[in-house]
Amino acid sequence: MDQRGAVATDLTPRQNKRDTMSEIVTPDQIIKALTDIRTEADKGIDAQYDAEVALAKKQLEAEKIEAACFLRLNGLVADRQALAKLESSQAREQAELAKAQYNRVKTKLQQLSQSQSALQTQARMVEITYTQAGLGR
Repeated sequence: MDQRGAVATDLTPRQNKRDTMSEIVTPDQIIKALTDIRTEADKGIDAQYDAEVALAKKQLEAEKIEAACFLRLNGLVADRQALAKLESSQAREQAELAKAQYNRVKTKLQQLSQSQSALQTQARMVEITYTQAGLGR
């Protein structure tokens, strides 16, 4: 507190993501970041396959339950279809959740690809800076 009783405040600007983006990046940092992205993307390929398999199994299971229920029921076709959909709703929900997981993995892989492209652009800019400064020769 100062003499007037006011609380002293820190007037220095707080760092945010924008401030950290202007930091000087070394080639080693870029190489490490690219390596990390590549490692994560490699894991993502397996995760995408696993999610696709899980989705296919869940969809098939939902279709089997619906078809079995439809064949078991008696009555009008529209009624049988409606009841079969009702009885298979839990399996269809599981299939939708598997689809959401698959889409999430796909989105993450696309994000990694975009990050890699941005880093490659940044690497090119660092290379140009080093070359112009006479450090890259």
